[in-house]
Amino acid sequence: MAFRFPLATVLRFRQSIEKREELALQRVLVEIAQYIRKIEKLSARIAEAHQMREETLRQPTSAFQLQSMLSEIQIAAERRRLLIDSLASLEQKRIKQMAAYQAALQDRRTLSELEGRRREDYKVERERAQQKQVDDIFAARAHRS
Repeated sequence: MAFRFPLATVLRFRQSIEKREELALQRVLVEIAQYIRKIEKLSARIAEAHQMREETLRQPTSAFQLQSMLSEIQIAAERRRLLIDSLASLEQKRIKQMAAYQAALQDRRTLSELEGRRREDYKVERERAQQKQVDDIFAARAHRS
């Protein structure tokens, strides 16, 4: 008789929940990484625009051109601020998702450990039964002799 774990269906369900939560956490982490890249690009663009403005100020330029440059810098800074605000909410989402993943992981580990202990108990019982069978055969042969 092979080992059968009565909670195997529950264990598979817990494994699927754990995988789902892990994938959701990975999606949030990817989204955070994308926002960070966007923020870094905007920061570089802002620094570049400031440098360009400084270079432009050394030459005769029109007020319209300077105003246009300042406007571009302000728009980029506002977009960066919005991304940073969104990043903060994503961080909260990551924390929440991490907690959900850790809970699912713990639930699955608990059942996996239970299955391992039951499997070990089954092996011990089976070895005892086999040894008893060998002992009975040996005792029967010894009795016949």
